[in-house]
Amino acid sequence: MPMITFADEVTGAPSGPEWTMDVFEEEVRLGELIRRRVFLEVAESGGHVDPEERTRATLEAFGRNGFVVLVDDRQVTALDDKVHLHAGSRITFLKLVPLVGG
Repeated sequence: MPMITFADEVTGAPSGPEWTMDVFEEEVRLGELIRRRVFLEVAESGGHVDPEERTRATLEAFGRNGFVVLVDDRQVTALDDKVHLHAGSRITFLKLVPLVGG
């Protein structure tokens, strides 16, 4: 069972928090991977946030190009795309910030 790492990054800023998770399959859809990451974050935060609502908001943000997802430095562009995972895979959620004046 491979252990993967989720990381948050913002262009031009230091890296954000990281989480690790065991996965039971070698291939998973991007939408499902995002859902698992959101549920993990909510569980570890101990907050009173509805993980289903947070997942919906996150998937909508992805659809609006609010962030991109890189799997082992390769961009995955669609929620239905299959992501191939292996021990040590790194999934980066890269938040995009607009250019000044753009």
